[in-house]
Amino acid sequence: MADVERSTALLWGTGTRRGLSLERIVRCAVELADTEGLPAVSMRRLAERLGFTTMALYRHVPGKADLLALMRDAVMAELTPAEARTEARTEAPTEAPTEISTEISTEVASATTGGESRGWRADLEAWARASIELQQRHPWLADLGEERQIPGPHGVASFERALSVAARTGLPPAQVIAVVTLVGDFVDGAARKLALAARTEQRTGVSDEEWWGARSSLYDQLDERYPTLTRLYEEGGYDAPLDPFEFGLRRVLDGVEALVAEAGRQPERNESRNVTRCATCGEPVEDSATGRPRTYCSPACRQRAHRRRSAAAS
Repeated sequence: MADVERSTALLWGTGTRRGLSLERIVRCAVELADTEGLPAVSMRRLAERLGFTTMALYRHVPGKADLLALMRDAVMAELTPAEARTEARTEAPTEAPTEISTEISTEVASATTGGESRGWRADLEAWARASIELQQRHPWLADLGEERQIPGPHGVASFERALSVAARTGLPPAQVIAVVTLVGDFVDGAARKLALAARTEQRTGVSDEEWWGARSSLYDQLDERYPTLTRLYEEGGYDAPLDPFEFGLRRVLDGVEALVAEAGRQPERNESRNVTRCATCGEPVEDSATGRPRTYCSPACRQRAHRRRSAAAS
């Protein structure tokens, strides 16, 4: 497990060493992972490819966990519009990892750098598609696991762009964050499934479609014990399966759109009920159990108001 503070310093360009280029090390590691998979990435292999000793690499990257964090943020630069990439490390050492590829999703760039927007749904969809395309170019991203990971500047920039799109829905702050998390988690899950299928096909030489198509002995077992499955199979439900990513992404965005529509109708109901709103954030304030009027929607808003009054007084 990486040291959290050390990883933060490496990712954000503070405390890095000069000499052997950290960018070269990270670039080499990404290329190795792209061609041979994440298990092939080791400090020894990298040292051999770069023509340095292993200890020379350790002077720049303390361990593999730190290297993986750097690799992840480096490829995230592919999601960053060119203007943001040139500004992301204005004060960082020159050897800090910057861009791995200049390929950028034009849809994402248009949506987040002042280009003409097609609406929050189309822009959020573009972000999701660019994200899964990134993971398909670098399938090892799906192997990084669910362990807590410190994000780097490129990762935070991508998150910021998605938040800026979702914020245009007008949803409350917590729901804006939840929407981006929901879409991001869906993309990550779909990417992991695609990466697993690709590795299995590469290892066996047989695609998922071919493998399932040869399971006639299994299909012979479908009978009255499984009436719904049997009926759907016999009626051609598996003949032309829907693309899981396309189907799932549309349904996720449909759900967000329904949430936005519901929120848009909320003010009418609030006006009829004369709902009190929080003095700090403007969100509706629920009635207290005692019936006593409340000024803030949460203790956090109450604390923020207190801090503002204290700052004003001082």
